[in-house]
Amino acid sequence: MKIIKRYALGECIFPFFIALGVLTCVFLLGNLIQLTNLVINKGVSLSVVGKVFILYIPVLLGYTIPIACLISVIVGFSRMSADNEILALRASGFFLGQFLAPIISVGIVFSLFSFILNERIIPYAFHKQQTLLKNIGSSNPTAMLEAGIFIHAFSNQVLFIHKIEDNILYNITIYQPQPDGPTRTIIAKKGEFTPVPGKHQIKLKLIDGTSDEPNLKNPNNFYKLNFKSYFMTLDMSNKEKTIEKKPKSMNLKELTKEIDRLERLFIETGRLRTEYYRKITWSFSPFFFILLGFPIAVITNRREKSANIVLAMGCAVAYYLLSLGCEALSIKELVPASIIMWVPNLAAAIVAAILNYKCVS
Repeated sequence: MKIIKRYALGECIFPFFIALGVLTCVFLLGNLIQLTNLVINKGVSLSVVGKVFILYIPVLLGYTIPIACLISVIVGFSRMSADNEILALRASGFFLGQFLAPIISVGIVFSLFSFILNERIIPYAFHKQQTLLKNIGSSNPTAMLEAGIFIHAFSNQVLFIHKIEDNILYNITIYQPQPDGPTRTIIAKKGEFTPVPGKHQIKLKLIDGTSDEPNLKNPNNFYKLNFKSYFMTLDMSNKEKTIEKKPKSMNLKELTKEIDRLERLFIETGRLRTEYYRKITWSFSPFFFILLGFPIAVITNRREKSANIVLAMGCAVAYYLLSLGCEALSIKELVPASIIMWVPNLAAAIVAAILNYKCVS
């Protein structure tokens, strides 16, 4: 019996590593295009971009490992079922429920690894990645700017840039919210950034534009000032503070401390609680995916690997879509995170239990 169990698990090993490698590479390609643009068009060091790229890998493994587990089990057992090996085992008196013990054991191992990954490795990688990107922004400001979106990287400033070519900015709008009064607006046809050495500041030269200047008689009103050249200093120190520890960069202990601190200040903690329970619940996804994969493979009895992969991806997409919906409800605090974030796992457990009962009975 042990030989049969080892043989069945052996059928899943090769598909697992193939699926893990392919999925990780596919997800990395989406980020590779953006990072390549930093090297070619923005002049960012290849070594820095390489470090950022490598740090994407552990972040993506949190998604690809559970999916690879599901694909490998479905592909491995589907091959055995299509070749009538499962039928032969049943005919010889082998109880298919005996496959569940090693499958559960493997699922527990992968879930434990996923817990370490989500709780320790991914937060470290995410924080390290954000630090590297921040340093890129300090040394090469235009590398971190993107045309067509509102940029909140600078203290008390919101930028909107219509076009960026090399180090030249075109059609710039700068909004400066005032604590007591209307928002000040500066508009320029062109601009150019220059970093300030040793400081988290950037010099911005604006060309051909207008600026709102306070009216000395009525400070709440502005008058328009036309300029040919206008120099201003943008502070990035606020950005440095905000990226030190985002929820995804915190482990469970740090999230707990931050939740307690914010609750004492009567600040909502929905996002932090959601991230706390997401790290825990997603760690169990390999376990439930493996339990789902076994009965699906035996019942569907398909030999085509492409069809099995599509089936596995469909299950994974359904799980993650449900999880995202639960996250949205949790962040808005419509349902407690401690309850709603377990719904995807509960749904997967119920479906897995029903399918496994039909499969082995």
